[in-house]
Amino acid sequence: MSSIKLFESKQIRTIWNESDQKWYFVVADVVQVLTDTPNPTDYLKKMRKRDEQLSQGWGQIVTPLLVETAGGKQKLNCANAQGLLRIIQSIPSPKAEPFKLWLAKVGSERLEEIENPELATQRTRELYKLKGYSDDWIEKRMRSIAIREELTDEWKNRGIKEQIEYSILTAEISKATFGLTPSEYKRLKGLKSQNLRDHMTDLELIFSMLGEASTKEIVLNTNPTGFVENKKVAKAGGKIAGDARKQLEIKSGKKVVSPKNYLPESRKKRINKKDEE
Repeated sequence: MSSIKLFESKQIRTIWNESDQKWYFVVADVVQVLTDTPNPTDYLKKMRKRDEQLSQGWGQIVTPLLVETAGGKQKLNCANAQGLLRIIQSIPSPKAEPFKLWLAKVGSERLEEIENPELATQRTRELYKLKGYSDDWIEKRMRSIAIREELTDEWKNRGIKEQIEYSILTAEISKATFGLTPSEYKRLKGLKSQNLRDHMTDLELIFSMLGEASTKEIVLNTNPTGFVENKKVAKAGGKIAGDARKQLEIKSGKKVVSPKNYLPESRKKRINKKDEE
């Protein structure tokens, strides 16, 4: 999606939508750079006539949002990543082919992972490695993913079904562990759509794991059922990690919670080199 935002040096306007916490792209900008059409609005009309399914679902794919223009803020048709990729599928242009090939590759990989779940873990490790994360950090991150999955499985077995309930329980653990909910934590680090844990330091990851592992252990031994009981356990599990964090901060004289994003070693080296210059 970063390739879409700046395609062949042509900027595509984007806007952060607070309502669903996602980035949206101006559809006309994408169509213009992928087709070189002088009139993207007219192109979109013709494209919708060719693709009846796209036209029928247009209201669910496109959202009018206020976007900065030369004449001030105007409502323009925008789409999030999923909607935009659906639109790109209907663009018969050579420039759209790389995105279509990427979609086919991703779809193929997901089918392979369904057949062999170990592939998903392997690819996740490779992705972090390509981003420059250290092997030590990757091991902690992979373990944190496993602990999270174990906890959500236990919640599921005890009557937690709705996504909002999972979010609230997670927020309770985070609040008790760090004194911040995930949304507050992301604001502290200056994050939006990025994954919070991908920007945690080693210690932050360790304490997030301790909070969730403690919660899972209490769940296994007390067998709470339903949302209300599990919410109490989430607070208790998070408090165990929170108390440990506070003790470390007292002994070390340094705060665990940091506004800094976790920077992979390759990025640290680049920054240090610039500082030296």
